Amino acid sequence: MRAFRSLLSGASPFWLIAGILLIAANLRAPVTGVAPLLDLLRDHFHLSAGAAGLLTTLPLLGFALMSPAAARLGQRHGLGQTLFVAMLVLFTGILLRSSGPLIALFAGTALIGGAIAVGNVLLPALVKRDFPDHVTTLTAAYALTMGIAAGLVSAVAIPLSGLGHNGWDIALASSAVLVWVTLLVWWPQVRAQARTAPPAHTAAPLAKSLWRYALAWQVTLFFGLNSLVYYVIISWLPAMLHEAGFSAARTGTLHGVLQIASALPGLVLIPLLRQREDLRGAAVAVTLLALIGLAGLLLAPAWSLLWCIAYGFGAGAGIILALAFVSLRSASVGTAAALSGMAQCLGYLLAASGPVLTGLLHDASGSWAPILWLCMGCATIQAVLGLYAGGARRLGD
Repeated sequence: MRAFRSLLSGASPFWLIAGILLIAANLRAPVTGVAPLLDLLRDHFHLSAGAAGLLTTLPLLGFALMSPAAARLGQRHGLGQTLFVAMLVLFTGILLRSSGPLIALFAGTALIGGAIAVGNVLLPALVKRDFPDHVTTLTAAYALTMGIAAGLVSAVAIPLSGLGHNGWDIALASSAVLVWVTLLVWWPQVRAQARTAPPAHTAAPLAKSLWRYALAWQVTLFFGLNSLVYYVIISWLPAMLHEAGFSAARTGTLHGVLQIASALPGLVLIPLLRQREDLRGAAVAVTLLALIGLAGLLLAPAWSLLWCIAYGFGAGAGIILALAFVSLRSASVGTAAALSGMAQCLGYLLAASGPVLTGLLHDASGSWAPILWLCMGCATIQAVLGLYAGGARRLGD
């Protein structure tokens, strides 16, 4: 009976895990679900491609700018409480974004980016704190959940767009339902978790500043280039496919397939990371797979289902490896924290420039081919960086 009361009260590990997975489900879908609706938004607000790209850039800027502050907020107010407030802000941002005015569209998008940044930083810390013996399993589970939720939101965006007054408002607001469920499930954790956040770690002294190590830049740029190309493709894939002759519904489905494919590598790669430190071959292989997907979209768009799966799997594996490099290439927890901050801040700033610049490039050229060639060039550089970042060495060796 006591166990049953604990289950109902939300104090059991079942509800904690459910809450973690639900929070993870909200860390990508509100951002990536915009892409299938960009043409509708551009027509409604008379936006240029560059202005439309800003809608996907604002969340990335939030990721970069809020990441350093998120850890301090978690330490000051507790992980559970800070995550709950972040979900409240996310809920508010989604409703504001879909309320109608152009200024609300951009203001709500900015709030969404800041809220998701807090979740990105604090959720892994929560998993390590509450499930230290199951970090790999839960990380794989929430990575898969994140991709599936993002894919489903993208897939239903176009069908839902026919229900709204403006043709896009209901579709943009739909992800608020998931946040509302998350708040209900997570609220008991705010009261039930009495444990405080772990104390901050100080970095082990290095011979020189972290920013002066080539290995730190190799890890950062591997992360940044993977993120840059991913967000360019996520932002403009529907427009690329529409230009190639696909219907709006079909482009939304393929957009969702790509995101689901990006989540699947977690089931394969994460268990393997505990067994080896030399990941040069894996880094090059997954980047080349993403490169093949990009080349296919350019040269044979009729086979876009295959290319979306190839690129999604390669890019998803790339981000998992990039996050693994942060730990594997650091000799101490403090150095890992500093490297994570450097990689996420600079990486997301680099990624944030992608949708806007490529949107402007499309406006100037009238074609998506130059953007795909640019993405292929970035992927090639990423593969070379993988040979260095994937080597079995650590900062300060």
